[in-house]
This record gives sequence, C-alpha cells and structure tokens, in this order.
Amino acid sequence: MTNMTEAAKKQVSELIEKAYRRAAEMGVLPAGIELKGTVEIPKDTANGDWAASCAMAAARDMRLPPRKIADALLENLELEGSYFSKAEVAGPGFLNFRLGDRWFSELIAGIERDGGDYGRGDSLSGQKIMVEFVSANPTGPMHMGNARGGVLGDALAEILSREGAEVSREFYVNDAGNQIEKFAKSIDARYRQLILGEDAVEFPEDGYQGADIRELAEKFRCENGDAYLDRPEAERHFAMAAFGLSQNLPRMKADLSRYGIEYDRWFLESSLHESGFVEDTVKKLGDLGYTYEKDGAVWLETARIIREKLIAGGKKPEDAEKLDLKDDVLRRANGFYTYFAADIAYHRNKLEVRGFDKAIDAWGADHHGHIARLKAALDALGLDGEHRLDIVLYQLVNLLRDGQAVRMSKRTGKAISLTDLLDEIPLDAARWFFSAKPDTHLDFDLGLAVRQDSENPVYYVQYAHARIASLIAQLGEDGHTVKRAAEVDIALLKDETEIELMKALSLLPDEIKLAARDYDPSRINRYVTDLAARFHRFYNVCRIRGAEEKLLEARLKLADTVRSVIETSLGIVGVSAPDKM
Repeated sequence: MTNMTEAAKKQVSELIEKAYRRAAEMGVLPAGIELKGTVEIPKDTANGDWAASCAMAAARDMRLPPRKIADALLENLELEGSYFSKAEVAGPGFLNFRLGDRWFSELIAGIERDGGDYGRGDSLSGQKIMVEFVSANPTGPMHMGNARGGVLGDALAEILSREGAEVSREFYVNDAGNQIEKFAKSIDARYRQLILGEDAVEFPEDGYQGADIRELAEKFRCENGDAYLDRPEAERHFAMAAFGLSQNLPRMKADLSRYGIEYDRWFLESSLHESGFVEDTVKKLGDLGYTYEKDGAVWLETARIIREKLIAGGKKPEDAEKLDLKDDVLRRANGFYTYFAADIAYHRNKLEVRGFDKAIDAWGADHHGHIARLKAALDALGLDGEHRLDIVLYQLVNLLRDGQAVRMSKRTGKAISLTDLLDEIPLDAARWFFSAKPDTHLDFDLGLAVRQDSENPVYYVQYAHARIASLIAQLGEDGHTVKRAAEVDIALLKDETEIELMKALSLLPDEIKLAARDYDPSRINRYVTDLAARFHRFYNVCRIRGAEEKLLEARLKLADTVRSVIETSLGIVGVSAPDKM
C-alpha cells in the first residue's frame, strides 16, 4: 500500500548514508561512525519538507562541528532520480530536503491505485484483536454514554483492521446476575399491579422505574393473560426475565444497526455460568493460591496481587502498603458468583479459550476503578492482563441545545435515549460528534448538529466532497473527464495551495497508524477536517474551469484524489460522503 511519507523519510536516511560513505572514502569525514539522529517533517516547512539532525547527533563521535559534518554530507549527496529536488544546510547543522516532482506524481498514482484501501498499513499484521464495546445492560434503552462508546468502539475496530489486525467486534450481554433479577422483579410487580391494582402490589424499592418496564409488563400480560398471577415467584421471574430480554435484545440490535454498528458476536454472560466456566475460573484462581474463604464467601486476594505487581515494577514495599487496596468477593455466601467473577471468566475466555492476542474494552470513565482489579486477576491466571487487556475510557456526554443542558426528549418527554437522538439529528452528525477524543468531556450541541453551514464540522467536510463531485459533473458536461494519473502532468501543480494539499493527502496512512496506536479515532476527524480546509483554499485560489487544458487536467485529477481520500476518511468513522448537499 502507498505511504509516500514513509517512503520519503526512508529515502532521506538512505541518501544521507550513501553521502556519508562517499565522504568517508574521500577522507572528508571519519569512517566507521553510525549515523543517528531524527528525520522529521519540520513544523516550519519554509526551508524544506524534511529535516535530518544526523550531523548534530554525530558531532561527538566524529569530533567535528555539526555544521562541517552537514556541509560534507551535502557535498556528497546525489539527488538525481530521488524524491527530492533540493537539499541544503540550515541552522546549527540540519540537512533540509525539498520534495520534487517524482514524489508528488507517485503520491497521486499510488492513491489512485489503492482506491478505498488507501491508508492501510501493516503495523498490527498478524495480531488477533477483540474490541468489546457498548455492552449495555439489556434492562432498558441505551443512553448517551452507549452512543459515545458505540462510535468509539466501532471506529477503533475499523482503524485496527486497517492497520492489518484481525479484528472481532463483540457485545457482552449481561443476561445474568442481580440486575436481571431486579429486571424480572420490576416487570413482575408491574404485571401484578395491572391485575390487582397499584395499591395492592408494592413496587420494589430498588426496581427499575422506567416506562419501558410498564410497557413490557403490558405486553407480557397481553400474551399470557393472568396465567402467571398465581405461579411461584421463581417461575414468574424466570419467565419475565426471558420475555424482557426477548423484547429488549432485538430492539438493541436494531438501534445499533440503525447507528451503523454490526457485531461479529453477541456473547451471553449466562453461557459462562451454564457451562461452568465461571466456577472453573474461580477454582483455578484458588488452585493457584489466590483465593481464601471468609464468612462463607470466596475472596480473591486482589490487594496482594496488585501489591506484588507494583513491587516487582520497582515500587517500594512500604509505598505499596500505603495504598488503599482491597480484596474482592468472587462467590457470595449464598453460593452465587459475583459480576466480577463472571467478568474475569469472560476475559479469560477471550484470551485463553478464543486466543485473542489483545482484548480492548471501551468503558465509561466511571469504571476506572475496575481496571487494575481485572488486570490483576488476569495476571494471576497467567494471562498477562497488564499487556493483553487494554481499557479505553471515555468521558461523559452533555447534551446541549442553544447552550442549555438537555435531558428530556421533546418527542417522548423521557430521558433521551439513542433512539431519540437518531430521531432528532442525522446519523452522520451523531457518528461524527461522538468520535471526539475519548478522554475529553463532550458537549454535544443538538442545534449545531443539524446546521447546514461551515460551523458544523461534518457538514463542512461533506460539503467539500459534494463540491468536488459537482465540479466533476459540470466539467463532464463540457467534455472534460478525470484522467488516469499516468496521463496527467502533476508537475504542473506548482501553486502553494496545490503543494500543501498534496502533502496533506500523503498524511492519511500515518494518521491511521497513530490513531491505532493511541486508540483515538478522532485523529481521523481532525485530519479530514484539515484536508477539507486545504481543498477549499486551493479551490478559491486555483481556477480549474477555464484553465489551460493540461493544467485543468492536473487540477481536476488533484480534486478527484481529494474527493477519494475524504470518502475513505469519512468511511473510517462511519460517516457518509454525499455527492449532493
């Protein structure tokens, strides 16, 4: 795949190495020195597109002033046939390189060749990665946190895939444990209230109060009548939990599909209990010497595991002892396993049974305290939780309209759910805005999301794509078509806005690589926004329609290449690239 930024960087190093060998052979520079230093795109490209610091890095070993080393290297550089048209020495000894026509021509040709795959890399090739995200309790509608986690997980999975990883998207369904019992009790209470009257049946103090519970109770009664009124409580709760899940899970799948998210697997927590895997995991931790019994319950020695890991990592024993570390219950005195025990078993299943090299979970920031405990448990199982489990925390979402906080849906009068949000704003706006940097608090302005002007960033970027599509259509009516790269003279593109636009096109592969490294899809949003801005500047400065034929062809090819890269970039974060707006 094309990565002209990496190609240029590599060639700078190769050219300097060859120049050094020539200088050493002539006795101008001492031989046998390993050239080090950096090769980077300088912040100020006024003097060059790439800057190498090898002369300064070699000054001590060569016992020569950096400037003298740089001058010697420059004297022996051979740029003919390379990507560079010029090199010069600047400052204390930087070697600056200016990109030439060959690099720009190969860039446009490479993007044309790669098409929608432009930007793909191989930094994660061979890795099998699980991305688990949303995993909302199936006891009620999905909320704004789920909306943000959904975009983060889905876009991150796409980015990791584009870096060569074998990626699986997973939703962990919490269909067991206390919250499901509470769910069943809540439906049961509403069901009996429908039959006996609200005053006759006390609603559980910790029950789910939402209108959705009433709706489920009404549906259950519609299908079953009063038949369950006199059934044993355990039977009623089992039936109502199953009914509630049968209603809520398809609704969740439909909502997420509408949101542009499809999972490879919906993994049921109940399957871990039914198969005995939770029990086996707790037993294994015990066999390894990490559990103990107290008050009839089984506890994990979480504090000891974390403390030992901290000391092994260089922390002083007395400092580790000062930390407020606590152990965790795995099995209660009543014989029921805790959610934490199931969570350990689930992640053991990911890493040990299904063999994922890495498990990545997208969690709300309120789960921060759970991370060290889960990693410690996996470490105790010998699964290297410290390195094989990564948690991406995302901050809260504040919904605003005209600067005022919004908590209720205008349509339903209830707390805004994912469905309500998608009823109010376009899908593209939701996907774009929720792709903000995960560790930042997000103020989501509903008014801004529906604006059709340059203040709305997703509209601004999509407009650039539509503008190019419209331009191509208009020029097509005049008999002009977008030609293949081999038929176009890219060397005619000399205006500063043209050069800067092409340089921006070259950055997508590195942006995808960095987004994968940092688990930050918002890098792609920022990249494509900058690309759109550079295109608008180019379009306002460089006339296309009416330009001399060869120049028109080159500029039209550049515009179409920008259109292609915008479409690819938007696709990574799940946003469409319309041809008309």
